[in-house]
Amino acid sequence: MALETAHIQEKLSQAFGNNVLNFEMKRDIFTLEATPSTIHEVIRFLKEQEDLNFHFLTDLAGIHFPDNDETHQFAVTYQLHNWIENVRIRVKTYLPDPAEVDTITDLFLCANWMEREAWDFFGINFKGHPQLKRILNMDEMVSHPMRKEFPMEDSGRTDKDDRFFGRTPVNNG
Repeated sequence: MALETAHIQEKLSQAFGNNVLNFEMKRDIFTLEATPSTIHEVIRFLKEQEDLNFHFLTDLAGIHFPDNDETHQFAVTYQLHNWIENVRIRVKTYLPDPAEVDTITDLFLCANWMEREAWDFFGINFKGHPQLKRILNMDEMVSHPMRKEFPMEDSGRTDKDDRFFGRTPVNNG
């Protein structure tokens, strides 16, 4: 019998109640939300339940939503894959600023690099991470460059001409 999304939703709802929500198919991937306090156990459950078998962490990524309310400023998405049934699932958790969530490096060793990247670029703190430090940016950086806190471009730049980048310059005259 193939692994159905209804079965996944039922198992998660029975185990975690209101801590898992917003189940939906999004771009052919079954997607759900879990509260930050239960995300670690939800990921563990998806991995360790014999009839679910989500044994492969495909991706973990941070996202910044500056226009959301203060409890949803950041998100961490976890993409898991069940190779036996060839089923993928995306689990999201939303975080306030300062963003902090439990590490899943004890469940998936590959999360080490992914969590370090999310911390480096977004400043999301993964509690319990064995070595949470910069991985791609310079250690001396004090900001997290993928946060949407800065203008896209420096308005004072004089070293480029917008026409070369497919943009029409604004006429302020």
